[in-house]
Order: sequence, then structure tokens, then C-alpha cells
Amino acid sequence: MSGYTVIFTNNTELAEFEALNKGYRNDVFVKIDEDYYNLRVYDIVRLKQDFESEMEDYGYYSVEPNLVLVTEVTTDNILKIISQLYEDGYFNHLKPVNKSLFNFD
Repeated sequence: MSGYTVIFTNNTELAEFEALNKGYRNDVFVKIDEDYYNLRVYDIVRLKQDFESEMEDYGYYSVEPNLVLVTEVTTDNILKIISQLYEDGYFNHLKPVNKSLFNFD
């Protein structure tokens, strides 16, 4: 049994299809004990597009908090990387989200 739970707030086939095609998913939460952590999951193509767009528009790029890169933004890849991140203690360094802002129950 793992010490965490993964929650996709939009857990539909359409959301997974769109995430794969758009190269990002920001509805990924990890619950550890009573804390929730929001991950921003990107592939490198989408990250590069966002970087170039923001550099052109603003002259700088600010990385989103808790951004994680994967080869493809699929549920399987996300679950695998979360398992590894958990084992590596990654979540010990993150600030949990204010769960009152989300409907987890």
C-alpha cells in the first residue's frame, strides 16, 4: 500500500486525450496524509512553446510551481512519475495547497 493517493479532478477519457495532445495537465493532485499537492505536468514540447511565447510577450519566463516534465502526458506516465517522486521525497519540499479552495470530498 502506498502512502499517497493521486486525484485527477477531471478524470475523463476526454481530459486524458486533451492532455496528451496539449502536452500539459494541471488537474493532478497528490494527497499525502491530510495534505494535497498540485502538480503541473508538462511535456518538453509544450514547455518550450510556453517559454518562447512568454519570452516574446513579456521578456521572461516564470516556471509554474511544482512543474514536472514527462515524456508524454498520459495517466500511466503521471502515475509512474508520482510514485518515483514520492519515493525520492519530492513532496517533502513542496507547500501543500489550501484544500478549502478545492472540492476533494
